[in-house]
Parts: sequence; structure tokens; C-alpha cells
Amino acid sequence: MLSIHRLDTSAADFQSVLRRLLAYDASQDESIERATAEILLRVQQEGDAALLEYTRRFDRVEAESVAALEIDRSEWLAALDKLPQDQRAALEAAAERIKRYHEHQVTQSWSYTEEDGTVLGQKVTPLDRVGLYVPGGKAAYPSSVLMNAIPAKVAGVPEVIMVTPTPDGVRNPIVLAAAAIGGVDRVWAIGGAQAVGAVAYGTQTISPVDKVVGPGNAYVAAAKRRVFGTVGIDMIAGPSEILVICDGSTPPDWVAMDLFSQAEHDEMAQSILLCPDAAYIEAVQQSIDRLLPTMQRADILRTSLANRGALIKVKSMEEACEIANQIAPEHLEISTTEPERWADLIRHAGAIFLGPYTSESLGDYCAGPNHVLPTARTARFSSPLGVYDFQKRSSLIKVSQAGAQTLGRIASTLARGEGLQAHAASAEYRLEPSDTKA
Repeated sequence: MLSIHRLDTSAADFQSVLRRLLAYDASQDESIERATAEILLRVQQEGDAALLEYTRRFDRVEAESVAALEIDRSEWLAALDKLPQDQRAALEAAAERIKRYHEHQVTQSWSYTEEDGTVLGQKVTPLDRVGLYVPGGKAAYPSSVLMNAIPAKVAGVPEVIMVTPTPDGVRNPIVLAAAAIGGVDRVWAIGGAQAVGAVAYGTQTISPVDKVVGPGNAYVAAAKRRVFGTVGIDMIAGPSEILVICDGSTPPDWVAMDLFSQAEHDEMAQSILLCPDAAYIEAVQQSIDRLLPTMQRADILRTSLANRGALIKVKSMEEACEIANQIAPEHLEISTTEPERWADLIRHAGAIFLGPYTSESLGDYCAGPNHVLPTARTARFSSPLGVYDFQKRSSLIKVSQAGAQTLGRIASTLARGEGLQAHAASAEYRLEPSDTKA
């Protein structure tokens, strides 16, 4: 039997055990931080030359110029044409669903006019350029290309630049095909911290972007953290998480496989079940033990579930929701007969999957909502990636002559209270002579 944590909320030490289970050491490896800092500094100072050197060193790709590392659109289209028909159809169907969902997120500019003619409002504009990082080589994440590129294009971003490493010159065809479907504008065969630096700072060949999004290894994460402020970033993601709230009505095998779906990502992923039915929890344990040996990534699953997984007996469904809010998971499945009832009690979750037929994996690929979600309890204060991450807002203020008389007196009083004479005078100059202060 797999040694997965079995917890009970009635135990005196439950909260302390849960805190230890949820704890994730996000401290950065000093060697990675030092190496990343050096790479970014050299790319910032030397541009193309540093980028070419690091591409030779880390990806074993020789190029006479950075321009030679750009992957021509004809190659993406050729990759798309060569895809097996079922893969192409699946990518196109997922892209259409993702586009349709994100179109509902578009924010429009607005304004209103006050009685004295003063106009106040908000102007919404897209970012000019976005950099999308996509792991390359043997790793293939076409779904991440779609989830990052499509919201940016729906937001109206004119140029989405994709960077993806090509170790030993291996270019992943399904990733290039996804770039063609997702509306990417240019693709560069570069990766690692040096690619993040190139799109953040710009080089002689690559123009800088306004925001960097997309998943990557520890060096990519460290680089995104360091360039934040020069550019925006989506988030620094931790290990993947799934929390399943179940009332015992879902087939145990389904729930076991849902727990597997996140545990298979890596050994640090976290899968937790909350249920008030002890017999059902035992049935899920039996399903885990029976199904685990059949899985291709059984070793990763075993380590992930043993170290960070848990089957937790709760007193009630209400308590399950309370604990779910405490955990604030990336993915929350409410696998019950009345999922909407319990969803009303949830305040913190990256994405909420309602009902037994809504497996988390559907959200990862094709349901429509974004699969880039807050992890490590950050769902308490942050949201999934969306169109709003690629739009920005500017305040609009047009004060009428009449409005300047009212607002000017208010501003003057407040400015003088703060000891800022020029602020006060700036407002007072616009007052009518009879209203001007002595």
C-alpha cells in the first residue's frame, strides 16, 4: 500500500501537520541565482554576442548571428501541415475554445460626465509587445503556447514574440504548429535565462518586450524574477497542485486518477483529497494502490503522493470548504452531487472544477479558461492569466472651468495641509478671481 498521508481534522495536531504538509521551500538556490545574475548582466551589456555564446554553450547550437536563430514562419506552417490530423484538429478545437472564453474578458474604455462638465474615465490599451517563453527540445507544451498567446492576441497585443530553446538544434514541430495556430508573430530558437534577458532588455537584433510570460526551468524562473520591474511577468509558479473535495458519490477510480493528474508533473507536486466519508477515503486508497503500477510515471507519482499527498477525513462538507480556503489551491475539484452549493463557500482557488465529470485535465487543455494559475497559496490574492494581464488602464481626467472652481478649492486645502505650496498654487491659478485665496 502506498504510504500517503492519512489525516483527520478531529486530531489535536491536525493544523500543525497540515501546515507542514503545505510548506514549500521557495528559497532560491544560490548557485542558480548567481549564474542567472551573470547571464542577465552579460546579455544586458553585450547583447547579441552574449546571446550567441550562451546558445552555443547551453543548447549546443552554432549560429553566425542572432538573426539566424529566428525560425521562419514557413517552418511553423510546414510543421502544422505535417501534424497528424487528430493532433491538428485537437489543437484547433482547443484554440477556438480558449479564444471564445477569453473574448469575454476584454475590458473596454469608459467615461462619464459630471453635472459641471468634468469628464472622468478610463482608457484601456493593450501592451505593445509580449515575450512568450516555451520549453523546447524533447519537452512539448503546445497547450501553454495557446494559453499564453491567445489571450494576448485577444487583448489586442500587436506583437507576440516566442522564444524556445532548441537543444542540439532539435525544433519541436507541435510547439511550432501551436505558434501558428495561436497567433504568435515571431519565434526565436533561444532559451534559458539568456532568452528572458534578451526579450526583457533587448539586444542589437531583438527588440525588448513589455511583459514576459510562460513556464520554464529554475533558471528561467530566476531570470523572470530578476527582470520584473524592467518588464512585467505573469507569475513565479511553484509546483502544481490539486485539491479534490468529494462527498463520496464519485467513482473512487476517477478521483484517484485526478490526484495522479497533478502528482505526475514532478516529485514536488501536491494532490489532496478532502472527504467526510471514511469508507470512501479507504476506497480511494485502494484505487490508488491498484492503478499506480499501471502508470508510466509511477515513480514520480509514488514520490509525489508519499511526500506531499494526503487523504483527509473532514467532519462535514462545510469544513472541507473551510480547509480548501485555507489551502487556496491551484486547482480545486468539487466532485459532488451539488457542486454549486459548495462552490458558494469557496473564496480562494485558481480554478474551480464543478461536478464529477469535470476533470482538471479538461481545464489544462481545452475547456477554455486559462491553465496558467496561481500556486503556493497565492490564489488568496491573485488570479488566472487572462486578457486583463495584457491590457493596461490609463485614467482620463478632463476638468471643466466650473469643475476647476470646486476641485481647485479642495486640492488647495489638501495640498497646503501637506505643505506642498506649488501643488496648491497650481490649483489656485485656475480659480476665478473672486475665489482666489489671498
